[in-house]
Amino acid sequence: MSSPATAKLSSLQIAFGPDHSGVFEAGLPVLSGEPVENLFRAASPAGKTGALTLFRANDWLLGAASVPLTEGLEAASHRLYLDIFRAARGLQLARIWNYVPAINEIGSSGLENYRLFCRGRSLAFEEHHGAEFKALLPSASAVGCGSEAITVSFAASAGIPRHIENPLQVPAYDYPADYGPRAPSFARASVVPGTDQSATVFISGTAAIRGHATVAPNDLAGQIDCTVENLREISTACGLGPYLDRRGNSQRHFKVYVRNAVDQPVIATRLEKEFLKPGDRVSYLQADICREPLLVEIEATLFGVNL
Repeated sequence: MSSPATAKLSSLQIAFGPDHSGVFEAGLPVLSGEPVENLFRAASPAGKTGALTLFRANDWLLGAASVPLTEGLEAASHRLYLDIFRAARGLQLARIWNYVPAINEIGSSGLENYRLFCRGRSLAFEEHHGAEFKALLPSASAVGCGSEAITVSFAASAGIPRHIENPLQVPAYDYPADYGPRAPSFARASVVPGTDQSATVFISGTAAIRGHATVAPNDLAGQIDCTVENLREISTACGLGPYLDRRGNSQRHFKVYVRNAVDQPVIATRLEKEFLKPGDRVSYLQADICREPLLVEIEATLFGVNL
């Protein structure tokens, strides 16, 4: 995935706690913006479950792991998700981030790696929750990384989240079989109520998909237009208005995944125009997107939202 130029860039670090007591490498070159994502700065170590290293931050349970693909990508994904369910027992999953090696390449079974990952993830959800698992799927993202290990991090809460779909899109978990033997297992957004009358909102990785079809394949301008429209729509569905709470007092964190590094300035200019405000934290990362014709994907995490 990395070009000679981006191979020299630092890789995004996923950190927990004020002293970065847990740091995980996502395998994504940082093109611009913040090189460390530390969403839960109050987190403290809370032991291990399986491959996962766990942290606590008030009512949140957090965890992350990087696992080599010794048994293959599908088996590693399945095992990691079963570890997440064990760790989060009694809590509600609100957000999962997935960094999948060579996500668009074809695996040894003849399936694209993203589809192998989706099958392992979906089967784990069904094994744990039963046939009605779709109603419990949290927000998520899955992008390609340059690592030889799959890295997954999650956030689970004592609060019961509302999982929300974009009216302009078919829910990912209802995609037709054209997109693989098991549909992607995530909601477009999750809203988690807090104990102080505010909420945490997780907007999943959002790209140029309308219904279930890719919009403007390999056309950056067309994809940015569609992605902005999708972000406005899911923002409105969450109760944030059309601009991701730009006029509110929430703390906002954006991650922008860019397939081609040369496109980053154009994407940044549009994101700044449409959504950003002073104080926002943004990381622009080079990553392959889950569909090969997609060039950009944007996610957001908002703390202290007044709904």
